[in-house]
Amino acid sequence: MILADKIIENRKKNGWSQEELAEKLGVSRQSVSKWESAQAVPDMKKILQMSEVFGVSTDYLLRDEIEVAAAPETAPVDSGLEDSVRAVALEEASAFLEYNEKAAVTVSTGVMICILSPVLMIVMAGLAEAEKISISEDAASFAGLIVLLIMIAIAVGMFIMTGLNGKQYEFLESVNIDTAYGVSGMAKERRAEYAPTHNRLLVVGIMLCIISAIPLCVLSLIKYSNNTDLLPIIGVALLLVTVAIGVKMIVLTCIRHDGYDKLLEEGDYTRLNKKAGQFDGIYWTIVLVIYLGWSFVNMRWDITWIVWPIAGVLFAAYREIMKAIFRSRV
Repeated sequence: MILADKIIENRKKNGWSQEELAEKLGVSRQSVSKWESAQAVPDMKKILQMSEVFGVSTDYLLRDEIEVAAAPETAPVDSGLEDSVRAVALEEASAFLEYNEKAAVTVSTGVMICILSPVLMIVMAGLAEAEKISISEDAASFAGLIVLLIMIAIAVGMFIMTGLNGKQYEFLESVNIDTAYGVSGMAKERRAEYAPTHNRLLVVGIMLCIISAIPLCVLSLIKYSNNTDLLPIIGVALLLVTVAIGVKMIVLTCIRHDGYDKLLEEGDYTRLNKKAGQFDGIYWTIVLVIYLGWSFVNMRWDITWIVWPIAGVLFAAYREIMKAIFRSRV
């Protein structure tokens, strides 16, 4: 076992993130990352520090043929997670990344369908109100509502199916893992290759969400000069379509990127963050209930979509609060 893998193994056994180990050694997180990916080698002073921090001998760290470390002299940090460590082999890690790629497409498409679900109802109600179609406004709204419910049912089915297919990988979000030789290097290499695509999709997705209101504003202004009520309705439909595409890009790339972080126990998936993330499902369930409740009460789907970007911003604050709570218990 090479030095890079020994650093990873001992860091994870102690429940430390790269940032926490870097702080203990007085170096930057980037330095630890380079050591673990074998892009750089720590100097002898840092080797000595690591032997003290990990409670192992310098011989164990420096000699590749020594596979078993001495027992740590100090108790590992209690991360608040269960004590057992789940081993992850290279084959299992590759299978997970393949599943994660498919899950990213399915879940992001489901989210897009949810956002698009009220479009037909809004358009049909608007056409009926303007007497452009030969059915009543109530009948048009009812038909659109049926389509909305069908689309949401399809999206929920996609979410459930994805969750069932990925049940075997749920441990990556809840327990400590010990990756086999080569897993960390493979995950870091694939994450680095994907980084440009991730950044591009994230930026474009955010930009689309920001500019989504432009068609509505422009068509609303034209309405006053042409005295037609159809233009704002078209603007609302274009707004939802633009938001749906933007959110799909964001969700798609974030799920893909998170897959690498899960294997590396970095980002939102460090030992501490795993504990803090136990209640994320409750948070997003509450957000969904607020969105659907508000939308069905006032039927202003052109406004209620704002719940999601606000929830995203508040989620960052929520996670920091949860991490602070669990950090105080360590």
